[in-house]
Amino acid sequence: MEETGCGIPPFVLTSSSKCRDYQSRVVGLAGGVAVRVGRFLLAAVLILTAGQANSAGLKSFDIPADGEGPLLKAVEWSPCAKPDGEIKAGPFILSGVRDCPVEGENRPLIVISHGFGGTNLSHHDTAEALADAGFVVVAINHPDDTAANKERQHNLKALISRPVDVKRVIDFMLGSSPDAARIDPQSIGFFGFSRGGYTGLVLAGANPDFGSLRSPCQDQTGAACDHANRDAFPNVALHHDQRIKAFVIADPLSSVFSAPSSVQNVNAPIQMWGSQYGGDGVSPENLLTVARNLPDKPDFHVVPNSEHFAFLTVCPAELTKSLPELCSDRPGFDRAAFHQGLNSQVVTFFKAHL
Repeated sequence: MEETGCGIPPFVLTSSSKCRDYQSRVVGLAGGVAVRVGRFLLAAVLILTAGQANSAGLKSFDIPADGEGPLLKAVEWSPCAKPDGEIKAGPFILSGVRDCPVEGENRPLIVISHGFGGTNLSHHDTAEALADAGFVVVAINHPDDTAANKERQHNLKALISRPVDVKRVIDFMLGSSPDAARIDPQSIGFFGFSRGGYTGLVLAGANPDFGSLRSPCQDQTGAACDHANRDAFPNVALHHDQRIKAFVIADPLSSVFSAPSSVQNVNAPIQMWGSQYGGDGVSPENLLTVARNLPDKPDFHVVPNSEHFAFLTVCPAELTKSLPELCSDRPGFDRAAFHQGLNSQVVTFFKAHL
């Protein structure tokens, strides 16, 4: 089986301990922010509206390279008026109907951003739930740090290119996409995990301090680390996107937003999720600092008894066996039950703000 530069098959959701978001690890959580726990572990409530589609349509396509970046591999989920089917995608069985026409008009658009070493299927269950609830959802492979890119796995400049990737997705979906006429350009949301959560904060107006990052490369002279050193970041303004009206941020790379000034321009509604124990470099304390410093306090949830990879979609048996560090959870934690509640609350949040 072909593997990435970090020893992970190309279809894998996100990084192993060798492919991580490079943040400092801490232990506890302090008070002072309204933390909601437990409710999302309940079984998801079906959110039904009159005339809602029966299933999720599924299509894959490429967003062409342009002056702002390379080709983007995308997957789209959308409301579909046909009964659910099953679609085989690598080790996954996806619920949906391939190439089903988008049902309805003025559909809100959600863009999903994976974590370091992830793919456009990293959060397919959340995308399916949103499409079932009436949203058009697009997830991409970020070229600079997707699992499929062996050459750039350690390139920290992905932290600059990622927000531009999302801008290009929105531009395409509102312009050249065959489904552009079905989308409400005033109702755009974002879901991001890990580095994807970082991406969302930047798009919302945050300005990171890259000086707080550690380089992921042991050999700074190696070809794979050509642009990994934090000192090599060009002095460019990161892309913020006011077209995005609401954000769901899950266990983000947040050490770069420790100063209150770094998030002072973030004003959009945010639902923020954090794992209780972090792991693989993710720090609950850093996330709590961001939540406290946001001008408008987020809808903030800490997931009891969880670690970082709990936000990844439930793994099929073959991945659970081969990649237990990504697919296994702490004793007593039920990832499937958690995702039912997570997806329900994500849908509720976006329905309230888009």
